[in-house]
Amino acid sequence: MSILTLARPAAQSDARPAPLLQVSDVGIDYPTRDGALTAVDDVSFDLHAGERLVLIGPSGSGKSTLLRAIGGFLAPSSGAILIDGAPITRPAPDRMTVFQEFDQLLPWRTALGNVRYALERGRKFSRTQAEHEAREWLIRVGLSRFLDAYPHTLSGGMKQRVAIARAFALQPRLLLMDEPFAALDALTRRQMQDELLTLSEETGSTVLFVTHGIDEAIVVGTRILALTAHPGRLAASFRVSAEDRARGSAAFAELERRIQQSVFDGATGNA
Repeated sequence: MSILTLARPAAQSDARPAPLLQVSDVGIDYPTRDGALTAVDDVSFDLHAGERLVLIGPSGSGKSTLLRAIGGFLAPSSGAILIDGAPITRPAPDRMTVFQEFDQLLPWRTALGNVRYALERGRKFSRTQAEHEAREWLIRVGLSRFLDAYPHTLSGGMKQRVAIARAFALQPRLLLMDEPFAALDALTRRQMQDELLTLSEETGSTVLFVTHGIDEAIVVGTRILALTAHPGRLAASFRVSAEDRARGSAAFAELERRIQQSVFDGATGNA
């Protein structure tokens, strides 16, 4: 008599890895004289390694507040924010933030000195290693002629390029960008969007980007989350394909229309 043994099916090897970032039921309140003011209300989403996730919404939607909480600069009033499964409690080198303001650089150091100093401290490079790496990143963002320039001699776009070079050079697990191009002129802003897209695709970086510009969200993101006006709640989620990203295309215009409707009309849905 023989016994037939049925083999257990092999586990799927193509299961998606755990998210790098998990935002679960997060609410953020600010105290006021009249009581707590809710900036973010019950927002949940995941972010996987290699994604570029854009938070978009009108003023007062809490998108920058949420970004600061993910950066560890403030604590959520409710819910949880995890990176690699661990709660975020403070700023750390695994998250680098590029802000809108142009005063992110040390004014007494050159462009090269700003990036080199960050590498010496953040990645514990020797001065020689840090200088070589800093030079390479500044060249990649188009500043080969301005390595020895001090911040006060640089334009706004150049300062942002230094800040972005510094952030990428540090190789954070998550790059946080809070409307980094909002104060730039239209031409420079477009150039910076294209440069960010190229750098992030070349390095496989994970980016969380905040903007109020729908066109910018489509160009930069692989996924877009639209937040409602105050308080910020999740209104809709959109996937962005390479076809969608082509400026001037019918796909771009259609996605732009749908996002506008979700942001300003409060529609809900997924794409």
